[in-house]
Amino acid sequence: MQTRRFGRTGHMSTVAIFGGAALWAASQAEADAVVQQVLAAGVNHFDVAPSYGVAEERLGPWMPQIREKIFLGCKTTERSADGAAAELRRSLERLQVDTFDLYQIHAVETMADLDAATRSGGALDAMVKAREEGLTKYIGITGHGVESPAVFREALRRFDFDSVLFPINFVQFANPEYRRHAEALLGTCRSKDVGTMIIKSVTRSPWGNLPKTHLTWYRPFTDPTSIQRAVNFALSLDVTGLCTAGDPKVLPVMLRACQEFQPMDVAERQALIDTADQFEPLFA
Repeated sequence: MQTRRFGRTGHMSTVAIFGGAALWAASQAEADAVVQQVLAAGVNHFDVAPSYGVAEERLGPWMPQIREKIFLGCKTTERSADGAAAELRRSLERLQVDTFDLYQIHAVETMADLDAATRSGGALDAMVKAREEGLTKYIGITGHGVESPAVFREALRRFDFDSVLFPINFVQFANPEYRRHAEALLGTCRSKDVGTMIIKSVTRSPWGNLPKTHLTWYRPFTDPTSIQRAVNFALSLDVTGLCTAGDPKVLPVMLRACQEFQPMDVAERQALIDTADQFEPLFA
């Protein structure tokens, strides 16, 4: 599988980054099978959070044998320094590790979220202290909503984050405003040497009133051809990699698509964006 430099961290991350949400409600045996599958595909970058069900507990038993082989990122939704510091230590304990490679302020979707996390006494203060104490090497920020790209450009003006994580997919890129801010953010990340992780790359629509057939909180593409097109689109942009879908049924198809990635030129990407009216953007 192709690797790309994860910004100034220098880590050569695989273009598929394992999204720990796939272990949301897994038994240990089910989790073991997923992790074996991910490792067999060559993935060397894992991303997890305490808000992902039992994912931390299920990954913990694996860490003694794989910790030195992977780049490990974790997150907190806490906005206060005390809350973030406590959650970081709980995550270290559950994952049975001493340090993270990356610790991220999670689910920053609005300027108000950013203000809360970056104020004096906010979560960012705890992360800077954790970095000083050797509990994490790098500090990142993540978000999901339609405002995230614009919010993250402001975040990078306030603090020298090492990474960002936000959504890109061809359906969402049919929104000109979202696309403009997302492309501007990628340009900012390139100029500042910030690592870029992409989520929701295989999203086709919200669930709406449809029965939920997968663990993802969005309705994913599921057939190999559609997933390959979506993966090719996202990886053809100037990004480090894609966090894999949080569903064990979609995961192997997405891993294969990342292994078989073929770049799209500008015209091919635009042609795919032009089909977006057949679907529905997750964020409006």
